[in-house]
Amino acid sequence: MTTAVEDVSTESNGVKRPELIGLGALVGAGALLVAVGTRLLTGPFAIIGLSLVFASILALVVVAVTGTPESRRKIAPYGLLKPGMLWLALFYLAPLFTLLRLSLSTLPSRFAVDAEFDWNFGNYAEAFTDFGPQFQRAFLYAGIATVLTIAIGYPLAYVIAFRGGKYRTLLLGLVVIPFFTSYLIRTIAWRSLLSDQGQFMSVINTLQLDWLLETLQIMDDGRLINTPAAVIFGLTYNFLPFMILPIYVSLEKIDVRLLDAAKDLYSTSTAAFAKVVVPLSIPGIFAGTLLTFIPAAGDFVNSLYLGSPNTTMIGNSIQDQFLVQNNVPLASAMSFVLMFIITVFVLIYSKFFGTEDLA
Repeated sequence: MTTAVEDVSTESNGVKRPELIGLGALVGAGALLVAVGTRLLTGPFAIIGLSLVFASILALVVVAVTGTPESRRKIAPYGLLKPGMLWLALFYLAPLFTLLRLSLSTLPSRFAVDAEFDWNFGNYAEAFTDFGPQFQRAFLYAGIATVLTIAIGYPLAYVIAFRGGKYRTLLLGLVVIPFFTSYLIRTIAWRSLLSDQGQFMSVINTLQLDWLLETLQIMDDGRLINTPAAVIFGLTYNFLPFMILPIYVSLEKIDVRLLDAAKDLYSTSTAAFAKVVVPLSIPGIFAGTLLTFIPAAGDFVNSLYLGSPNTTMIGNSIQDQFLVQNNVPLASAMSFVLMFIITVFVLIYSKFFGTEDLA
């Protein structure tokens, strides 16, 4: 009965199925923006496409003005989604589609400006065969750095959340202070610290720890700089705040009375931490791991300034193919391979940890 009344009401105002109008306008406008952004539509066709985008926006406004309150309720979500979806279509989907098209193209010569689209899947085969070591190093370094950020960041986040007291805001400010300095400058500062004449080497030589660090393969031939360890140190330092902040948010939400209840049930402090605090903080660890591992795997700055040719990561190779070798199709294929591997990792990782508690 209610549905029939709604249908009669919408028909009397000339609006039928407003949710379909909203969905159609959203999808159509997004597709047109992608077509214009990727230059599938050029010249007069691009102008027509943009005109249709504005027409779809106007259609939503007309439906919202002329329709019933029920029509406005149904179409409101699409109106609210439209600005964000159009932004993503133009500045995310369009570049991604362009990159995909380039990855399947062939460059006639090294000095050619435009690549020819010819479904060249050989770029992907070349990305795997020629740059396998770079992919392995990228994920190995990023994985070790992620584990180190958890080992360093979790205790720090715990202290801030449960012991920070009135200094909590100050401590959080100290965590984010590195963001006030350029990422590049921070990395170059690490190069100075790890250099042969830097403070780290001075302390190591004073304490005569070089033999131990050589045994642990942290140092190479008496040097810290230009080693895998230096690259991992840089990644760990630069992405540490991305681990601390999500873990802190999860810990800060924990009701301390749960710990008191656990102790009332004869649980030790260690058992209460393991069975109450850690499980409730897993969403923070999950989010922090993604925020750390994903950008670290694609990073090229730390390897460039702290490493050597033997520590080259896939980000360095992509940069070289784009800006030095001018092999845009191969660089695009390498980028897609990197995105695919990371996506698979995220799906597998989320399967184990779940994402329902991240909201």
